[in-house]
Amino acid sequence: MINFDLTEDQIELQLRVKQFVVDKVIPFEKDPRLTSHGPTDELRVELNDLAREAGLFAPHVPTEWGGMGLDHTTLAVVFDAAGYSPLGPIALHCAAPDEANMNLLHRVATQAQKERWLKPFAAGEIRSNFCMTEPGGAGADPSGMLTKAHYDGDDFIVSGVKWLITGAKGSSFTIIFCDVQADGDKPGGPTMLISDMDQPGIKISRELDTIDNSFTGGHAEVTFENLRIPPENVLGEVGEGFRYVQVRLAPARLTHCMRWLGAARRVHEIACDYARNRHAFGKPIGEHEGIGFMLADNEIDIQQSQLMIWWTAAALDKGEKGRHESSVTKTAVSEAVFRVADRCVQILGGSGITQDTVVEWVFREARAFRIYDGPSEVHRWAIAKRILRNG
Repeated sequence: MINFDLTEDQIELQLRVKQFVVDKVIPFEKDPRLTSHGPTDELRVELNDLAREAGLFAPHVPTEWGGMGLDHTTLAVVFDAAGYSPLGPIALHCAAPDEANMNLLHRVATQAQKERWLKPFAAGEIRSNFCMTEPGGAGADPSGMLTKAHYDGDDFIVSGVKWLITGAKGSSFTIIFCDVQADGDKPGGPTMLISDMDQPGIKISRELDTIDNSFTGGHAEVTFENLRIPPENVLGEVGEGFRYVQVRLAPARLTHCMRWLGAARRVHEIACDYARNRHAFGKPIGEHEGIGFMLADNEIDIQQSQLMIWWTAAALDKGEKGRHESSVTKTAVSEAVFRVADRCVQILGGSGITQDTVVEWVFREARAFRIYDGPSEVHRWAIAKRILRNG
């Protein structure tokens, strides 16, 4: 049986992170450097410095690379507290896509690759992006990949287009998921390649205007035109890309849930406060069943989400793969968080659709959460396949 009681150290860390976010991070939510394409790097660096001063920087990064080296269960507590503000994960350097890319590099990269990219990356000196999704190609189904690479001697020449690439603008390097064309005795197949973003052959074609704006650098379309990548920049092995995608995505789906659960708690608290103090038809609106039931449903969704996250985190800490569990949890929590945010908008009425509170912002972010790292419908399809296969 899994014990969901927090240790004294976890409780202390949870309180430290929550207080840090409330005191130091929330005041930046109206900062002009928070743009329609996310926080600028100047704002990110300033928030990173505050987290360093508080001893809360990079909780997920192994201690050998300067992080706190926390396990998944403790990360669930910390990321939840960080997510109390959409800027909290930015401050702690544990936001997407960087958090997942750091995990991937730590688990798959060579020592030389770690020294070149992971070391400054973990320190917050540079940012990254992950190029997998394509317009009309790879996305929820990565087997539809259109970006190709062919051999030129021992080098790889990459051509294709990726889009909805989070953090592309201003990032220092990219991890490219592409289909390498076999050549004689040289292997082919789905492969991950690393490249610095300043290389000839990489162009940010356009910045995308999207519903969300909590990720540094926003989202962009990236074009590769005869990009040359040397063999030492292969991440892992040629042809093993699908395996590494799961190394990255299984824990990343879970950490998304952790962060956005914290945001759900925040907007629920705002809605509760509003329901206590706003009067209509002779009493606080929270005492009307229409509002009171929405608050109750929020509480149910939040508590169920927390239990699912902790259960999946515990499975990962026990060494279980967690791919199926993270898919179930990502689907359930993303839908629950959106329901919470949607109800909070409704409870606040006109105020809920303004930027007077963070509710409108979290609502937009939660809507996008139901799509990225696999839309809910694709996860349900995969879950159903597993159910039928296993009887």
